[in-house]
Amino acid sequence: MLENNLIPIPSTSPHRLCLAPMLEWTDRHFRYFLRQVSKRIFLYTEMVTTGAVLHGDRARLLQYDASEHPVALQLGGSDPAALAECARIAEDFGYDEVNLNIGCPSDRVQSGRFGACLMAEPDLVAECVAAMRGAVAIPVTVKTRIGIDERDSYAELAHFVRTVSHGGCHTFIIHARKAWLKGLSPKENRDIPPLRYDVVRQLKLDYPQLEIVLNGGIPNLQESLVHLQTFDGVMLGRSAYHNPYLLAEADRLLFNDPHPIPSRHDILDAFLPYVERELARGVRLQSICRHILGLYHGATGGRLWRRHLSENAVKPGAGVDVLRAAWELTR
Repeated sequence: MLENNLIPIPSTSPHRLCLAPMLEWTDRHFRYFLRQVSKRIFLYTEMVTTGAVLHGDRARLLQYDASEHPVALQLGGSDPAALAECARIAEDFGYDEVNLNIGCPSDRVQSGRFGACLMAEPDLVAECVAAMRGAVAIPVTVKTRIGIDERDSYAELAHFVRTVSHGGCHTFIIHARKAWLKGLSPKENRDIPPLRYDVVRQLKLDYPQLEIVLNGGIPNLQESLVHLQTFDGVMLGRSAYHNPYLLAEADRLLFNDPHPIPSRHDILDAFLPYVERELARGVRLQSICRHILGLYHGATGGRLWRRHLSENAVKPGAGVDVLRAAWELTR
């Protein structure tokens, strides 16, 4: 169990603990799985572009299980009218929030004029937020970096946040790294630019009326509790994906929720009916199991668990018996 020597600050914010939107990782299978670990974490989808929502297989892209609530749809785009229409669609689908991506640094995203490059256009982002806010009753939030390229002064970040807040955004999720739009890959942009928690801390001091959620490099609940002494919320990404069981105590420690802490077996047992339903719909076991390899991270049998799933979930016709056999290896 986690040794906690910090008293969490009481908070009514639904963003007190969030799951970062991560392409190819935070799909509906992982979100459902993580909901078995924590009932209170605010879930975010992978980024979906406005073009995909408006012209793609909307039912497939936006489907989720009712148990995922609270869950937000993250959108990528820069056209106010298109974003407003996508926000309406998200609300119709029952999402609890729409989040605008102003943080992704990939070349593909830049060519579509959305993601981190929009930090250079705060007036346009404010217009996008205003259009979305005018279209829906659910909250519209923004996830951004602290700067881009050489435009990384605190004054520019503050101007961006102030301008966008005038468009109607109250909640900013801040990845505490700047983004290099040229010269670094998206993966490198998650590690190489240094973390600057001090910059985000100053933003919260200067704009106390805004909800500021800290993102970037937070490894566990203990550090989350430290940051919650300053910020309204924290957002975990890769640490929660690779070691999801680190969130098992989150509801009790961060929300004072007294429900029992689930064991790894409790989580797996609750997840199996979902797996059976998805397999019956034609989903391959590998598409689901790839997200749960970290369940036994650091625990007895963890390596055997990962190996068994990796080797057997890919086989034609693989079913829940693969998961049960993997669990036996951890006992």
